[in-house]
Amino acid sequence: MGPVELPAWLQPRYRKNAYLFIYYLIQFCGHSWIFTNMTVRFFSFGKDSMVDTFYAIGLVMRLCQSISLLELLHIYVGIESDHLLPRFLQLTERIIILFVVITSQEEVQEKYVVCVLFIFWNLLDMVRYTYSMLSVIGISYAVLTWLSQTLWMPIYPLCVLAEAFAIYQSLPYFESFGTYSTKLPFDLSIYFPYVLKIYLMMLFIGMYFTYSHLYSERRDVVRVFPIKKKKM
Repeated sequence: MGPVELPAWLQPRYRKNAYLFIYYLIQFCGHSWIFTNMTVRFFSFGKDSMVDTFYAIGLVMRLCQSISLLELLHIYVGIESDHLLPRFLQLTERIIILFVVITSQEEVQEKYVVCVLFIFWNLLDMVRYTYSMLSVIGISYAVLTWLSQTLWMPIYPLCVLAEAFAIYQSLPYFESFGTYSTKLPFDLSIYFPYVLKIYLMMLFIGMYFTYSHLYSERRDVVRVFPIKKKKM
């Protein structure tokens, strides 16, 4: 008696694809809800909606960004094909800005830069997760492929500039309140504003590596995609 063949939906490859599809779908729904909510609020309340953006959607944004850390695990165990370091840099810069800089300082939460950041992040993620979700089930559209490989080119540098501006605006509050600054043994201390200033420089160094990786990835995808398009 030969080996019993598992149904297609029980085979590891299909289970992996099903998991990834659900993960991308959850992220797409979360970021779409955030973007839709922000758009409706802006047309309803105008500039006043920008001040309380964090209070209205901050919880969902933090949830989506926390879940996104699973992508590092996906790459590490091999269920998602990507380079670990660029994704690590992208995710950690968002986590630091969102949880350390914005969430910890109530005064920063009311700044316009928070609304701008959330718009940029959600634009990129809605396109990225839509593209990834459809790719898992073998669906490919020329416009979506081009958009997912091109939209980040102007928006990602703007994201980094907005993140740097958020850090700059937060510095006076970290200095006044002493948040995260602590005294260590042997007359040593950590003055957190200095840590943020160092991270500010690292942010632009990380942008260079991430941008180079994304550009190389785009070049490979766009080089292959027109060939497929001509054969259709």
